[in-house]
Amino acid sequence: MATDLTGPETPIGIFDAPFDSALSERYLVYAMSTITARSLPDVRDGLKPVHRRLLWAMRLLKLDPSQGYKKCARVVGDVIGKYHPHGDQSVYDAMVRLAQTFSLRYPLVDGQGNFGNIDGDNAAAYRYTEARLTQVAIDLMDGLDEDAVGYRATYNGEDQEPELFPGLFPNLLANGAAGIAVGMATSIPPHNAAELLEAAIALVDDRTADVLAHVRGPDFPTGGLVVDPPAVIAESYRTGRGSFRVRARWSIEREKGGGWQAVVSEIPYGVQKGKLIEQIAALINDKKLPILADVRDESDAEIRVVLEPRSRTVDVGVLMDGLFRLTDLEVRVPLNLNVLDHERTPRVMSLGQALAAWVDHQFVVLDRRTRHRLAKIADRIELLDGYLVAYLNLDRVIEIIRTEDEPKAVMIAEFDLTDRQAEAILNMRLRSLRKLEEFEIRKDRDALAKERAGLEALLESPVKQRNRMKRDLTKIRDRYGPD
Repeated sequence: MATDLTGPETPIGIFDAPFDSALSERYLVYAMSTITARSLPDVRDGLKPVHRRLLWAMRLLKLDPSQGYKKCARVVGDVIGKYHPHGDQSVYDAMVRLAQTFSLRYPLVDGQGNFGNIDGDNAAAYRYTEARLTQVAIDLMDGLDEDAVGYRATYNGEDQEPELFPGLFPNLLANGAAGIAVGMATSIPPHNAAELLEAAIALVDDRTADVLAHVRGPDFPTGGLVVDPPAVIAESYRTGRGSFRVRARWSIEREKGGGWQAVVSEIPYGVQKGKLIEQIAALINDKKLPILADVRDESDAEIRVVLEPRSRTVDVGVLMDGLFRLTDLEVRVPLNLNVLDHERTPRVMSLGQALAAWVDHQFVVLDRRTRHRLAKIADRIELLDGYLVAYLNLDRVIEIIRTEDEPKAVMIAEFDLTDRQAEAILNMRLRSLRKLEEFEIRKDRDALAKERAGLEALLESPVKQRNRMKRDLTKIRDRYGPD
């Protein structure tokens, strides 16, 4: 039997061990680390650890959309120094992708400077670029201050970081993910957030609802057309594995004299426009597509690739079919919905299972946020009750504060106050004590008591929880829909 070299009985020092068992055990540790802590996203927030730590560090730097930008070097330094002890370039590359509008359907980072482009040019070094969070990232992190998720110690034990993000934005499927671990990989294309939220609303009442009634297919930030039959798309989503055939969007522009040219306005997801132009130019130079005379890149903010036929008698269908066959004007975008479930176990899920797991997570978040608010209300009501006692016995309270050596103990004994109530009264200035008003105290207390009753009813009623969830999902759907 192989010796367990990682358990508590491992001897200290240098010792002999079978090479095969030592290699297997250590490689297994490495493999599990890449799977659970590097390469696969969590189904609940759609993020890998490096992305989560980037956004968390930016949040602590107060880089919200209403604030100014900060150098990416500052963000990367905080991430690798406090949370993610890996290479600075890999962290910056991850940050750059979060800012690229051609990579993410809903960017999480708002970049200022050169963050690369669809032609395939690299981003500038992090000493030149600046960034802040987008509103999508803020939505994704909403609830972090309300005990909505757990926290864990960082790698060196000096700080805390969230285990995941609680927000109502369905990031896994909206922005997609890609990664290669040991023995497994993931590839999830982006989708329309409004469609996903419509499907999520249906799943709130029925976890077996048909999500494909709402989600028609991938929705890429670069556009393009999915040309697979609906049955093929449905089968890929049902199994969590497959691919989508994506073509460029193009149109015909007629010219005077009967001539025409084909204009490509959207290219498939993941295709670099510069390399695509090179592919087409190579076809012309090598005479592999003789009916094509020229290709021109007239793009500015929008993509515009012009294809000139050899003559106006060329059949446009034949020309485009040849280009689809020989270039990246048509590609296959893989689907491998391999994610970490709520137990951090890698699983290949169907589209419905992944979205249902996210909905389940949102109910957990709702429960935790409600209990957190109830605890805050209880704390506040406790203090208000203490202030009310102080108001009703104001002269005696002031006398105790002025004359007693241990005023806290005296007030606790005389007025049956809690330690927190007595401490709060003592921390108030005498001027503030005199300004206490019974009406305002009772008004605040009644409002909190009413809110508490509503929250307690919410926790006790699954129906109320479902209705609340549907209202919250509808609100954020309206923010991101219908486009």
